[in-house]
Amino acid sequence: MRRRLFSLAAATLLAFSATPVFATSALLPPPDNVSRVTPGATEYRIGPQDTLEINVNQLPELSHTVQVDLGGKILLPLIGQINALGRTPPELSNDIAAALRKSYMKDPQVTVAVKEAQGQKVTVEGAVASPGVYALAGPTSLMQAVALAKGVDSRLANEHRVAIFRTVGGVRRSAFYDLAQIRTGRAEDPSIYGNDIVVVDQSGAKSFMQNFQGGSFLGLLGMLIRPW
Repeated sequence: MRRRLFSLAAATLLAFSATPVFATSALLPPPDNVSRVTPGATEYRIGPQDTLEINVNQLPELSHTVQVDLGGKILLPLIGQINALGRTPPELSNDIAAALRKSYMKDPQVTVAVKEAQGQKVTVEGAVASPGVYALAGPTSLMQAVALAKGVDSRLANEHRVAIFRTVGGVRRSAFYDLAQIRTGRAEDPSIYGNDIVVVDQSGAKSFMQNFQGGSFLGLLGMLIRPW
């Protein structure tokens, strides 16, 4: 319970610093750098701590999974350190192939894929079963993001008020959505992007009853009568 209350308090601070949008998903544009939404996209720019899958034909010792270090480099057998920061997967593939052509192979075939992008994660908080930070494996909707957190907490969640916080044009913005309407097809399921924050609001009545039944009535009474 303390964790959920803390999460909503943090969401309140975000709301004060954001430009709110009380409308449909069309009014909350994609973030500033849309090309970073899908790690598998060829235009994706590799960042620190991204996890890469590298495959080299006829050279199994180079075909494995590596993580980009904080300086943006990867360490490969036979080649040594090579810069990956800011490179697209095809560009890094060409860089590795060029390094191999110098000493080891005449025509190396190299493929690089982003297995997990550090920047492509969504934070899901509030009245969900398992709040946390989750990696996006590809295009993700709001319903799918909530599912990553094992769904809403049926005892506490207010499904009619779910917030998405996002940076657009250098400004933190927010919009609220109704999961119940999305689930029944009466509202569009908006897209979620890397670095989005999703907060499922609590139902005041449910939250009060949960605390009352849990023996926290005196604590709730103290919260209600404390001076602001």
